[in-house]
Amino acid sequence: MTHDSLQVLIVDDSRIFRSAVEDALKGLPGVQVVGSVWNGDKAIDFVRDSPPDLVTLDLNMPGRGGLETLDEIRRLSQSRPDRAPVGILLLSALTERGAAVTVEGLARGAFDFIRKPDGPDRAANAAALRQELHDKIRLFSLRRRRAASATSPPPAPADAPPVAAGGRYRAVVIGSSTGGPEALATILPELTRHASAPLFLVQHLPQGMTRYFAESLARKCSYRVVEASHTEGVEARTAYVAPGGKHMIVRRHLDGRQIALNDQPPENGCRPSVDVLFRSVAEAYPRSVLAIVLSGMGTDGARGLGPLKRKGAYVIAQDEATSVVWGMPGAAVATGIVDEILPLDRIGPRAAALLGNASP
Repeated sequence: MTHDSLQVLIVDDSRIFRSAVEDALKGLPGVQVVGSVWNGDKAIDFVRDSPPDLVTLDLNMPGRGGLETLDEIRRLSQSRPDRAPVGILLLSALTERGAAVTVEGLARGAFDFIRKPDGPDRAANAAALRQELHDKIRLFSLRRRRAASATSPPPAPADAPPVAAGGRYRAVVIGSSTGGPEALATILPELTRHASAPLFLVQHLPQGMTRYFAESLARKCSYRVVEASHTEGVEARTAYVAPGGKHMIVRRHLDGRQIALNDQPPENGCRPSVDVLFRSVAEAYPRSVLAIVLSGMGTDGARGLGPLKRKGAYVIAQDEATSVVWGMPGAAVATGIVDEILPLDRIGPRAAALLGNASP
């Protein structure tokens, strides 16, 4: 940034909600609201003429919709490589349609999202909105400060594992959080194109959103993608998404594997937790797991890598430069047991190679 404060543009068709967002941002150190507009066309004109650092974007607007506006802001931003990309924070209604559109927006490159509070207590709604905005903007600001100087540690020294015909890896596990939907939309098309190993995925999303997340991924990759169900049998060429609010584990069952869901306490503040999944898969698929840790806030997944590694897993972490937040992959790297640290565009091809389907 060439200016000292984080410049924010508010986009929402509701004047009342625009005012609520502006009020919530008042007094936040280092933040300046530079504009407040009521539709996508106005937002695009503003970004074209005076690019802000961050746009809070309502997804449900008349005329040019939120997703179209997001796509055009991203295009404008990418046409200016001399400045940092404009970040987009989605504001989503608590509806089924709102959940589906939010998931798609995240996959298209939005930084994160906030659900619009709609409880009966206006003061409580305002406090919740303020806290959410403060938390997300703090995270976004940290990301921007680090992005300019981010350098990934060199990959841990490790010989590439033998890749037999068909691959020796019989299961893929992936953990992700903030930035994960876009990362997964990037790597899964290549990873699944010729693979057959089942894929188990924890992406931190609230209850009610993971079904739409699975549907969104299914449109982008060659696997069947489902929100996992309790006691569901594991099948080849299928990706299982942990439901929001439930831990997902994989266990041996008869001559195959089976999904189980539970309501045990959160781990790392998360349910579903990547650690819970990783520990179970280590037992269900000894010496045959490919584990991938993608962009995300926090440390979920790092402790679960130990059991996986002791059972012969191969571990890839997304590098800092391409991660929206390098919390989860950074914590994985800090364990010292990650085999490769790769930029996002190399993870899909490398995973396909390890699965026996392509050259790295």
